Amino acid sequence: MFRFSAPRPARRPSLTPMIDVVFLLLVFFMLAARFGQDMGLALAPGQGGGAGYEGPPRLVEFAGDALWLNGVETAPEDLPEAVAALMLTPEALVVLRPREGANVQDLTRVTELLQGAGLSRLVVLAP
Repeated sequence: MFRFSAPRPARRPSLTPMIDVVFLLLVFFMLAARFGQDMGLALAPGQGGGAGYEGPPRLVEFAGDALWLNGVETAPEDLPEAVAALMLTPEALVVLRPREGANVQDLTRVTELLQGAGLSRLVVLAP
């Protein structure tokens, strides 16, 4: 008669390889994450009452690559000078209003363009 050896006890799976993979993923995502400060836009919040708006209108509308100053299409490189000519003081308000199809990148581009020219008081109107 044949005798087989005693059955082996069931082996428990090792968790070491799984823990290694988890730590590798953790290190990967820590190194791949963006560190640093995101850029912020300095915009004045709109006020419901009659805020101190004086002088000729300074309404800059934007959508995509197109810009309009008081309803007249204006080239981006000409916009800061055209707006500055309408301002009584450097601290005067400039109103920004997005047109249909405008996105946040368009707002950022217009804001950087005007702030680069020294115009700091920008107010964004909701479409």
